[in-house]
Amino acid sequence: MSARRSTIMSSHERGRLAAMPEVVVSEERMEREDSGEREGSTSGRGLGSPQLGMSFQARRSSFTYTSHSTSFSARMSDTPDRIRAASAHLSTMFPHSPADIPRIATSAHLLGTSLGKAREGVAPLDTLAPMQEVDEEQIIGIGVATAGPALALSPPKRSPPGPSGLSRLIAGERERSRSRMRESGAQSPIATDLEVGASGEDNVHIPQERTNLLAGTARPVYGTTRSTTDDTITMADALPISSAPSDPQKLSWKSAHALVRSKIQEYTSSENIQLVLSQAMAAIPAVILGMLLNVLDGVSYGMIIFPAGDIFNGFGAIGVSMFFVTAFISQVVYTFGGSAFEGANGSMMIEVVPFFHMLTTQIIAHVGEDNPQAVVATTMVAFCLSSILTGLTFLLLGVFRLGVLIGFFPRHILVGCIGGVGWFLIETGLEVAAGINDEEGFQYNLDTFKLYFMNKHNLMLWLPAFALAVLLRIITHRFHHQLIFPMYFIAIGVMFYVVVAMVGIDLHILRSGGWVFDVGASTESWWHFYTYFDFKQTSWSAIWAGMPTQLALLFFNILHPPLNVPALAVSLNEDNIDTNRELTAHGISNLVAGLFGVVPNYLVYVNTLLFYRVGGGTRVAGFLLACSSVFLLFIGTGPISYIPVMVVGALIFVLGIDLVKESVWDTRHRVSTSEYITIIAIMLCMSVYDFVIGVLFGIILACFFFVLQNSRRQCIRALYYGDTSMSTVRRPSAHRQYIREVACQTAILRLQGMIFFGSVTYVESTIRQLIDIANWHKRPIRFLVVDLALVGGLDMSSAEAFVRVQRLLAVKHVTLILCGVQASSSVGKALQQVDLWADRGTGVEVFGTLNEAMEWTENVYLRAWFNSLKWRKEETQSEPGARPVEREPGQKLPFALGASYINSPRRSHLVKAGERLMAEADDGSGAPPTPEDTPQALREPTFCLLKTFSSHTSDTKLMNKLAAYFTRVELQAGDILWKQGDQPDGLYVIESGVLQANYDFAAHSAPVQESMTAGTLAGELSALAGSPRNATVVAERASIVWRLSTRDFERLEREQGEVARAFVRLVLKAAKADYDVLLSALATRH
Repeated sequence: MSARRSTIMSSHERGRLAAMPEVVVSEERMEREDSGEREGSTSGRGLGSPQLGMSFQARRSSFTYTSHSTSFSARMSDTPDRIRAASAHLSTMFPHSPADIPRIATSAHLLGTSLGKAREGVAPLDTLAPMQEVDEEQIIGIGVATAGPALALSPPKRSPPGPSGLSRLIAGERERSRSRMRESGAQSPIATDLEVGASGEDNVHIPQERTNLLAGTARPVYGTTRSTTDDTITMADALPISSAPSDPQKLSWKSAHALVRSKIQEYTSSENIQLVLSQAMAAIPAVILGMLLNVLDGVSYGMIIFPAGDIFNGFGAIGVSMFFVTAFISQVVYTFGGSAFEGANGSMMIEVVPFFHMLTTQIIAHVGEDNPQAVVATTMVAFCLSSILTGLTFLLLGVFRLGVLIGFFPRHILVGCIGGVGWFLIETGLEVAAGINDEEGFQYNLDTFKLYFMNKHNLMLWLPAFALAVLLRIITHRFHHQLIFPMYFIAIGVMFYVVVAMVGIDLHILRSGGWVFDVGASTESWWHFYTYFDFKQTSWSAIWAGMPTQLALLFFNILHPPLNVPALAVSLNEDNIDTNRELTAHGISNLVAGLFGVVPNYLVYVNTLLFYRVGGGTRVAGFLLACSSVFLLFIGTGPISYIPVMVVGALIFVLGIDLVKESVWDTRHRVSTSEYITIIAIMLCMSVYDFVIGVLFGIILACFFFVLQNSRRQCIRALYYGDTSMSTVRRPSAHRQYIREVACQTAILRLQGMIFFGSVTYVESTIRQLIDIANWHKRPIRFLVVDLALVGGLDMSSAEAFVRVQRLLAVKHVTLILCGVQASSSVGKALQQVDLWADRGTGVEVFGTLNEAMEWTENVYLRAWFNSLKWRKEETQSEPGARPVEREPGQKLPFALGASYINSPRRSHLVKAGERLMAEADDGSGAPPTPEDTPQALREPTFCLLKTFSSHTSDTKLMNKLAAYFTRVELQAGDILWKQGDQPDGLYVIESGVLQANYDFAAHSAPVQESMTAGTLAGELSALAGSPRNATVVAERASIVWRLSTRDFERLEREQGEVARAFVRLVLKAAKADYDVLLSALATRH
């Protein structure tokens, strides 16, 4: 049989058949279709396509993944318009019985070929008219001429596309609104953009060029002008009223001088002075509390800024001075507008102390202990460099509003680092309380254990401090007053000297025994630490060698403010806090601190909270606190020599215990097992090795657990089959019944999330189970549809996994269909990079949406059915013993489901489903068909009605009685049949063309679209129920429909009641099947 294109020329469809794409079958590859099928079947029409098993021969089973130097542009396998054209064409086929099958095309109408793929015989698309856009004026209303039996739908004249139609509508509404206002004499309550005439006529002036109704700009202020004679809101009422921007006035020197003088007078007024004085008096308790907290923190943590050892011996007082300088700088910046917290407390960032000790250790190792001046000078530069780097980072994050990025960092890693800092403070508390200065730091060995636990003197030094810290936490666990903390440590100092006075111990003996700090007889000023800066002695190579530690310190620093600021805002009920503003303030304060040669600072959460609770929530209180820091600076470090060591040791122990408790105890039931393991591992690594290694180890461990957890996560959203998720194309009932039976050979795999090398293994194993030998005999598949609409991205490993899946499916002759992906998306580019999505040679079909993919597969099933019926008809009509038609060399043979389907489970299923449907059609209700009842002899709309209800009846006489009440309606592409909410005017039966229904269920959800092809009903339920239309129906292409109006249906009930009741039953059966499919499709797509 020669390869040709033939067209069905039935009376009901002559001249309107769309030319369909051509897909052909090569006879040379028709050897095996399914795994396990019998070899040696030689019937050309009985052997199936290895890819589809129905209508074309796959040429891809030898597909291998190779990297080509020449790339092909990736396009969809088919466009929605071509797929819809195929559905419209197939809906004209009416398989009522084998004898009545129209002569369908052989090669031009077998299968919608993949667009852009290298295949033969693609028919031109001259007859495929794309859906036309409907502009605004067309949607407003449409006229229907109801006179006469032949109903013609006459839409109004169309306006050119674009916003001009809507603009004219708005202009008309504006003019009508102005007219009503002029008649009523109403005035707008909004003075902006109102022009009031001198003659008493009020005109609302809304310049069209400044109307932002259609522009994507920020929402302006809306006017609400109403007419006094009409309560309805007109279109002009909803239009934005916006004034033209005025040019900023330039201030002269005289005006600026006057403005400054007015501000000075305002600030120096008696009312303002009285307000400031009242706030200052009210802030005295808070200032005293803040000063006590600064003294305790300064003595405790300023003393340990520099590590113990011979080089930094006696540097405790210098550290205290640096502490108060950076606290003063931060306090001034926050108080004078830097922070939105008016009573913000700034202080030294005490968590950086472990990193400072690491820096000094590295500097000593690089410079050498024999050059202490260079070590000290380099250390001072390294400390202020950390402030400058921290300030620049904070400033950039705040200026570019990137504070939210820090929140993406895993919180449990930060918690582990905090726990490591807490453990370091406990170690430091032991060293400070026991007075042990070991340059190598705290060591975990037997000698250290003996030094702290077997030495009675050392044990008596640190054990009371540790006990006092534990006692404080026991007290604060039950009592929560904010003054407990400072008064507790003041009481410790008072009791210490009471006991000393009672025993009569000399103060020099206490200093030599390590009970009181010994800072020597130095009377140096607070600014003496600046004398240690010597850029000539600074080792810049040591500074560069310490940059990894500086970066780790910077990384740790920037994590605190974005966490402290929101927490403080919640605690203080502050709603107008901008994190980026706070980061900018931190940047300025740290930059200034670095330029002044001191250490980093930040806003302290606990101190600020206590400061507010005592009455310090004003900027006056913050200014007084800054003045108290200056006062402490000028007093000097002399009073430190009278502070008991156990007070400072207890303070360090308290903070260390709090941080360890926060990391280890408080998180035990709040984090997952893997996160808890990460927290403990970071703490141990920081304690045994150093902080940089601990942070890096925590990040690596978090990445490992992330991959492990996400690989276990279900990246498969759903797995179902085509019989439960059909397309939203409304087809004739017989077609839909056939598709429902055979679509179980289509497996649908919906993926979600990020598919990477850890999670793609689960996808691959699931696909392998689908084609496993055990599952294959129970439910063989022909198509595997992979929906990638919810996939955020693919890495190279997962993309190559899909290549392996394609090879695996090609062996089983299963077509891989990808949908929900665009060529320009990250997923599409990943598929193109491994050559899985290309114009030729891949064997993969790609569609824009899942609905398009399902519609395409359904068309394939229907074409296979029609062609098998056609070939069977030709075989039965051929004479016995006739010689088979010879084919020319290279001629392609369309596939038919013939005798060789016995050993093919998939083809056997398709043939049996078709035979079952044909048998039901032949044995259906009604009289058996006669030669006069063939489709070619029937007139419309009898044939259209018979096709619509073919699954429920074949009673031609009933259809002839109904046909007299229907009226023919012709629609052009883009015509609106009805809009959602309209009252029903009747129901429609589609003879040809395609209608599209748009269901708009809610404002926040996308409308649902359903296509209705020839041989289906439209508007049936709303017409029978008399309820408003639930969808807007538009002609997607030129269509012919038959209308049963409401009046004609009432006349049918009066004249032929039994026929009307039978018709209603048929309509309800067809509607139930249609809506079941629609609801099933919606349920499986969400």
